[in-house]
Amino acid sequence: MSGKAFIDSNIFIYAYDTQDPRKQTAAFDLIRENTVDGSGVVSYQVVHEFFNFAFVKAASKVQPDDAQVLLEDVFRPLQMVPSSFSLVSIAIRLRDRYRLSWYDSLIVAAAQQGGCDILYSEDLQHGQQFGTVTVRNPFL
Repeated sequence: MSGKAFIDSNIFIYAYDTQDPRKQTAAFDLIRENTVDGSGVVSYQVVHEFFNFAFVKAASKVQPDDAQVLLEDVFRPLQMVPSSFSLVSIAIRLRDRYRLSWYDSLIVAAAQQGGCDILYSEDLQHGQQFGTVTVRNPFL
């Protein structure tokens, strides 16, 4: 992999969720690859969305001690795009230009601010480009 890759929350959710073993394996492998080679990027929004799923919506809800392990072992090694005034400003423009949902525009803005070439997500159109960021659905 040549550049940075932003990993959307749905990838982490599939890695944790056992309902679809094919997607779980693909998501786990993608996260591991981008963690090992140092190219993985996330935002705090991704972390928040994942833990909302893991605490509230998952069939097997995560326990606090396990959540701490996930935070340290899965999320800490990834590059983190912080929330900022600039991030929100970019997201506003992206939302208007591409007619994205608010939360998707924040994800794309974070991928751009993180200097990513790729945005791994199931929620956006595969192959769509937002400036230098290209969306890839890893489950196709």
